[in-house]
Order: sequence, then structure tokens, then C-alpha cells
Amino acid sequence: MLDVSFLLPERIHLLWLAIALVVVLAYLELRGRELLERFVSQQMQQRLARRRSTTRRVVRLILIAASVLFAALAMMRPQTTRMQTSLSKQVSADVIFVLDVSKSMLATDATPTRLERAKADLRDLLPALDENRLGLIAFAGRAAILCPLTPDQSFFRLVLDSVNINSVSRGGTRIGDALHKAIDAFGENTGPRLIVLVTDGEDHDSYALDAANAARQAGVPIVAIGFGSEEGSEIMVEDPQTGARSKLLDRDGSVVRSRLNGELLRELALATKGVYVPASTSVLDLESIVEEHIAPLVEGTEKATVRELRTELYPWFVLASMLFLFGAAIAESPLFAPKRRPAGAAEQATQGASR
Repeated sequence: MLDVSFLLPERIHLLWLAIALVVVLAYLELRGRELLERFVSQQMQQRLARRRSTTRRVVRLILIAASVLFAALAMMRPQTTRMQTSLSKQVSADVIFVLDVSKSMLATDATPTRLERAKADLRDLLPALDENRLGLIAFAGRAAILCPLTPDQSFFRLVLDSVNINSVSRGGTRIGDALHKAIDAFGENTGPRLIVLVTDGEDHDSYALDAANAARQAGVPIVAIGFGSEEGSEIMVEDPQTGARSKLLDRDGSVVRSRLNGELLRELALATKGVYVPASTSVLDLESIVEEHIAPLVEGTEKATVRELRTELYPWFVLASMLFLFGAAIAESPLFAPKRRPAGAAEQATQGASR
């Protein structure tokens, strides 16, 4: 659709100035002729001044009026506005990482610990997610949003680097609460969405499967990445005052051994038509995670983009103003005036006729 509008419509008052200018020029034209006729006779006018015909004076005033009018319109910046709708491939998704920061993530079956290994792998994953919005939720006995959805990977990386087991104050592991928090963090967005759950799978009765069913109903698949080994590993904790490291003991004084609960993570992923990826102690295949589980979210989806295209018209109005002004100058030029008979020619013709 093509539409003409003015970028500076408040300058419409310049039209009143243009009209006033034309009125003044018309007044001066008529006033000058009246004064000439008052003080100089018709015969002397023909001798002293070249008089323009009434038609030429009217044409000249009309051309000047048109020139001033188009100049005023040019100063209002006329533009054509055309709305263009184009279909483009959806190139981004909302990805929320749900990272386990409970004490079990301090187990050393992944070097140096499960948590540090998970953070390192997530940092390596970021370049492949450059076109997506990313968010980060840390959880243990409760869940906390550390980074809302943002396209700023620098900020996301800064938050990720600062994550540790003290990022969440309450101890324990409640995967279900973290998944509910992630679903709410997407807000009203209904585009491509994904939850990447990074944990060892230990859970303390948080109804994780119920949360996975809620994610499925919301249309959000879960990619569960399990860190650790099924054989388990001891958990080394550090005394904040002395810096000494020791094994984590339970209430009975026995050494706590944490194992990867891959079965739970598999159930959570399959419930949402997602996938479970065991990181184990080997190198995590980040490329396959992106190509097989994140890229399909945005493939084939189209997004309608409406753009407003504007074209400046004021150069044409300036050109029209100049052409009308040039026409007024031509109308004033003596080259286009009718030829005037020499002075005394009429008297000689009269005397010759009398003879």
C-alpha cells in the first residue's frame, strides 16, 4: 500500500506565509501600475516603459505562487510510505539452562568437579547459540533465576562464571521446582523454547515428573545432560574459614557417595519428547546437541516481518518550485514580450494618411 505523508507536518503554517507573500506581490503589481498611470500619461508610458499585458502579469503571479507553494511543501518533508510484508525463517529460540549447584555437584568423577566441568562445557556451547536468547537458573533446595532471557552472551557468560554452590542458599536438590521456575521464566513467549537441564539427577521428592508433564503441556522439550558416573564418587567440600578440603559425611558419619541418576533424567526428557545426554566422564559432544536437539526447534518455522519503507519526495517538490520560478522569470523576460512600435511611428502614419 502506497501512502503520502509529511515528516514535519507542523510546518504547514508556512503555507500561510506563502499565501501572504503572493498577496503582497499581487498588491505591489497592481499598485505600481496605478501609480504609473496617475503620474505618467499613456503616451509617455509607451515612450518610457515597456508595459506587460494583463495576461502575462497574471501568468507570472500564478507561477510565483506555485513556486512558493511547492517550496513550502518541500520544507514539510513529503514522503511515500509503503508497508512491505516478508516471510523469513525463524532464526532464534529461547533456551534456559537449569544448572544444579547442590553439593553433589562437587563430586570429582568429572574433572575437576561435576559443577566446574558443567560450566566449562556450557561456555564451549555458547558460540553455537549465538542467534538465541539464553537464560540461567541455578537450583539446589530451591531455584533462583540468575540470568533472565537475554541475547547478550557476554552478560550470560559473566553470570555463568560466578555460579557456585553458594548461589542458592538452601541445601538439597529439587529438580521439579527448578523446572517449574524455568517454565514460568519463558513468560508469554510461544516461540521455539528449550530447557537444558544440567544435573547429576539426584532429587529429593520434588515431583520432577509432574514438572516434566507441565513442560510437555507448555510445548517445551527438555534436553537433560547428566554429569557424573553411575558408580558414584565421593564429595569433597571445602572449609570456608581454613580452606581445608574433606569428604562430605552424612548424619551417621558415613562418607556420602553421589551417583548419576540417569534413569530419572531419561524419563524427564522422554516425557517432553526431548533427549537425555549422559556426559559421564567423557568429552561431551556439544556439536551433536546443537545440531540434533536445538537446531530442529527453529527449522522450518517462518516469521512474518512487516517493514515500513519510506521514500523522500521533497527533492521533486524543490525541483517543481525551481521550474515554476524559472517560468515566472521567462514570463518577465522582454524576449517574450510583443514588439513595440518605435516612438513617433504612429504620428508619422497619421500624417501620411491625412495627406
